Amino acid sequence: MIRKFAIAALLALSTPCTAAPGAAAGLNDPLLDHMTGHWQLTGTVQGKPATHAVDAQWILGHQFLQIHELGAPDAKTGKPAYEAFPTIGYDTASDRYVAHWLDVFGGRFSETLGYGTRSGNAIDFVFEYPDGPFHTDFIFDPAHDRWRWHLTQKNAQGQWTDFADMTMRRRAE
Repeated sequence: MIRKFAIAALLALSTPCTAAPGAAAGLNDPLLDHMTGHWQLTGTVQGKPATHAVDAQWILGHQFLQIHELGAPDAKTGKPAYEAFPTIGYDTASDRYVAHWLDVFGGRFSETLGYGTRSGNAIDFVFEYPDGPFHTDFIFDPAHDRWRWHLTQKNAQGQWTDFADMTMRRRAE
């Protein structure tokens, strides 16, 4: 009896894993496919020039696009002033994109999900942060194979102001 149980347990452990019933297939998104690869992001952040390296790849069974954004090293410390891991998926139940933005500013701001809608070659994400709403727009230019990242926030007077305006171009590897 013990031998039969041991054999059955061994067989169960050696059976390859399969997706759980009802598990979603990978995300098929031709627009986000254009964001995969290695990029240089240049422009302004809070009115100051900025250059970041960006690498984007599909993860977790092609369910999420993970972006690794790394700022240029600080002249004094040699460490990047900014680093982030935005991760973008799609919620088929609500027909909208979902973004989880993890960055050097820690848990307080990463607890807020961004919800996005697509219009043509653009996805507009809205984050309702504790200190106010924030928009992150990803706009693809297929003619030049580049992206514009336009980030805006509401100021204390309730007006939308630029936080960052950057262009992402493929890096030569």
